[in-house]
Amino acid sequence: MRHAGFKRRQFTSFSTTNWFSKLQQLQRVQNNAARIVLEASRRSHASPLLSTLHWQRIDYKVALLTFKVRSTSTPSYLRLLIQDREHGRNLRSTTMALCQPFTTITFAKRAFRCSAPAVWNSLPQTVLSSNSVAVFKSKLKTFLFSLAFSSFSAH
Repeated sequence: MRHAGFKRRQFTSFSTTNWFSKLQQLQRVQNNAARIVLEASRRSHASPLLSTLHWQRIDYKVALLTFKVRSTSTPSYLRLLIQDREHGRNLRSTTMALCQPFTTITFAKRAFRCSAPAVWNSLPQTVLSSNSVAVFKSKLKTFLFSLAFSSFSAH
């Protein structure tokens, strides 16, 4: 019995060490991939780069969901949370903007009813005027990557 306990401890310590080593390797790969995608220098810290990519992914998902809600009105419960901005006059400069509710609570700003209009209103008209989901996805990715490249190419 003593021998079996020794083997179990030895196996556990080996697999924990192996797991940690593999995790470090994966983290290095992810850090380098972020540097490559954002064209950052080899010596730049990876944390802000990863954070930028993370928020871009969230903005992408929110914008895509908002496009689907606006174009197909499904799911209906989400359509009730966003409203088109009413304009007093019919102007050529009128955009497809959404009404953004006012809130001072940071946590509330993360809710779909607040974040969807904020993300949607930040998109250029060329992205908003897409006529299909596939075209919207393509234009949105191009726009978000151009933002990332412009903000990190200066560093």
